[in-house]
Amino acid sequence: MNKIAVIYYSGTGNTEAMANALIEGVKSSGGTAVIIQAGIFSADMLDSYDGFAFGCPAMGSEGLEDEVFEPMFEGLLPHLSGRKLVLFGSYGWGDGQWMEDWKQTALDAGAQLLASPVIALDSPDEEALSASRELGVALCS
Repeated sequence: MNKIAVIYYSGTGNTEAMANALIEGVKSSGGTAVIIQAGIFSADMLDSYDGFAFGCPAMGSEGLEDEVFEPMFEGLLPHLSGRKLVLFGSYGWGDGQWMEDWKQTALDAGAQLLASPVIALDSPDEEALSASRELGVALCS
């Protein structure tokens, strides 16, 4: 069975809605999903899971949330090589560049991205929620 850690930050609930849809995808594939707050997740927890879903909205000038999520993720970078993961999040302006930058950072760290990241403009519509469910399925494949 796949044990998936879903680690996300959500200021408005948009990224949280995507995380919940992703969890549905994990469960529909027979996996187990555990939600862990970004502020408490650390590298010493990585070996307890088979895959990881990281979710963070765009903040400021299209960057990761910088008080909780970004410091946590930066601490994981030296330990992500070969790890299976997916990325997701919402944004309210710009063109989604934060996700392209984040994706490249994960790839540069050696992470194995199992699917294209999913982004939603503002509140996720059914298309974004469906794509989020598919991320959960991809983590269990």
